[in-house]
Amino acid sequence: MVRALHDLSDSEPLLSPRLELEPLRPEHADEMAPLLDDGELHTFIGGGPATREELLARYRRQAIGWSPDRAERWFNWVVRRRDLHHAVGFVQATVTVKEDRLTATVAWVIGSAYQRRGYATESAHRILAWLKGQEVEVVAACIHPEHHASIAVARAIGLKPTGILIDGETLWTNWTPLRAAAAGLADFVASGPGEVLTS
Repeated sequence: MVRALHDLSDSEPLLSPRLELEPLRPEHADEMAPLLDDGELHTFIGGGPATREELLARYRRQAIGWSPDRAERWFNWVVRRRDLHHAVGFVQATVTVKEDRLTATVAWVIGSAYQRRGYATESAHRILAWLKGQEVEVVAACIHPEHHASIAVARAIGLKPTGILIDGETLWTNWTPLRAAAAGLADFVASGPGEVLTS
């Protein structure tokens, strides 16, 4: 029997060799706004950086941990270097029940000044281990076909491209493309929260 969403643990601090993942709180907006105020982070998703006020409103929604209809659990962490204790980005997972399985869509964003150091891969590995402990079976991410850095992260954490396109992005998953399509995974990802910045 699949584990119910309300039985999942709340977000908790997570550690990896170089990083600390701190559960997101609204007050993180002050620290994160300057880090995310970078047009380069939007190269593959369009739009532009959020203001501090927009980020605060988003974090207030996300910190609740549930979608308004309570069909999804939202897990968000600020990624910090353990040695300097300053934020370098964030990771997130949206978990729902799909075809009697716990399914998570994951995303990672690392500030431009901290990229190419393996932080995205390290933090993504850590949340996948945590999700596995929560009995999440299916993991997915949507990545622009030209976003080579995110593609490298997806491969490193064991995801594979499905060939399914969602708004111009390729669906990557730990399932085979046939199983992903049969499970309606693309429908879940496409209907997920508008809170995820990008992979």
